[in-house]
Amino acid sequence: MNLWISVGVLVIAMAAGLAIVIALVLRQRNMQNWIGSYYFPSERPAKAPDDQPVDLFLSICDHYEPECYGASHETAMARVERWVNEYPRQFEKFRDFNGRPPQHTFFYPQDEYKPEYLDRLAPLCAAGFGDVDIHLHHDHDTAERFRENLIQFRDALFYRHGLLRRDPITNEIVYGFIHGNWALCNSRLDGRWCGVDQELTILRETGCYADFTLPSAPSECQTRTINSIYYAQDIPGHNNVGPVVHDEPLFVTDLAQFMGQSVALVVGETYEACRAGVAAVTMEWDVLPAIT
Repeated sequence: MNLWISVGVLVIAMAAGLAIVIALVLRQRNMQNWIGSYYFPSERPAKAPDDQPVDLFLSICDHYEPECYGASHETAMARVERWVNEYPRQFEKFRDFNGRPPQHTFFYPQDEYKPEYLDRLAPLCAAGFGDVDIHLHHDHDTAERFRENLIQFRDALFYRHGLLRRDPITNEIVYGFIHGNWALCNSRLDGRWCGVDQELTILRETGCYADFTLPSAPSECQTRTINSIYYAQDIPGHNNVGPVVHDEPLFVTDLAQFMGQSVALVVGETYEACRAGVAAVTMEWDVLPAIT
């Protein structure tokens, strides 16, 4: 009997030790953030009908940084020239169902902008071998400076180099985006390599149609949601409050439920400034039938 008890204790101890090792390995690579979603996804892809063709989209893109690791201008230019010369030679012979060669997306960093590199890439893209989109590194930034840098770089790519594209409906200049160091929307725990909590809103307002920063594992910036196309918000926490049950929105989003519900917050240095801010707020309402 004592032998079986000893064996049982040993098995439990070994299992506990193994669980601790697994937990440490998971945390070392920040896998605890997303491993559950990997094995138990909230959405599963719909099965394609057996009699229908399947379209396969393969994304080929990179953080395209000719001057990475401190390369000289001559080395960087040689890297660009190699892409321009070798890419068509290597991939011209491959075509998809629509007759297009493989498309490479060059996510070029705003903070390393050199017109001569993009002048060489532009003809490659015009010949049908890919696109240039926006990449950006920053640290301890502000929302105002981030917006200004994005707009200036977006416009330089479009007007100076003939890159990017216009939305066919809104006609605004649109772009894809990859955040440097994966710290999208100030997502690093130490606050480095970004500084802008409102990043997603600014991206959307300046023409970003999709962010391609993720996946970023094993970085701590990897989100819980994986293998999905989704919309994100840049407001941390929840918008619900309440004395007991948190079921009342702090600020109205799309439906005001009663007279006097909060719709905005005005902050100022003086009472008079706050009152002026309140007076400047304008709202448009669609009045719904009362519930009685």
